[in-house]
Amino acid sequence: MNTTVSLTELAAMELASALASNNGRSAVTVCGGRDAQLRQTVMALRAGEGLSEHSSPGEATLQVLTGSITLRTSDQSWHGKVGDLMPIPAEVHAVDALEDCAFLLTVVKAQ
Repeated sequence: MNTTVSLTELAAMELASALASNNGRSAVTVCGGRDAQLRQTVMALRAGEGLSEHSSPGEATLQVLTGSITLRTSDQSWHGKVGDLMPIPAEVHAVDALEDCAFLLTVVKAQ
């Protein structure tokens, strides 16, 4: 069954959840899942929060839906604002919320 998802509505709901949570984060998977090859997740972070350094299980992109973020590796960083689509480097990286934000994380697992 094909279901249309409003990323705008999901971003607003997840951001509200992140702002109300103790850790300042919230996420919901909108397509795929842990056992699927493709996974898309709307994630929200309160300003000043982030995702600590980690590796990706495959190719990945991040699309900023609200707010702004910094995507960084040990020696580089990129600023993302609403509408930006950012390829995630195939190395250890982290995400920092410069403002309250929500983004769509798309991951295709390596075979």
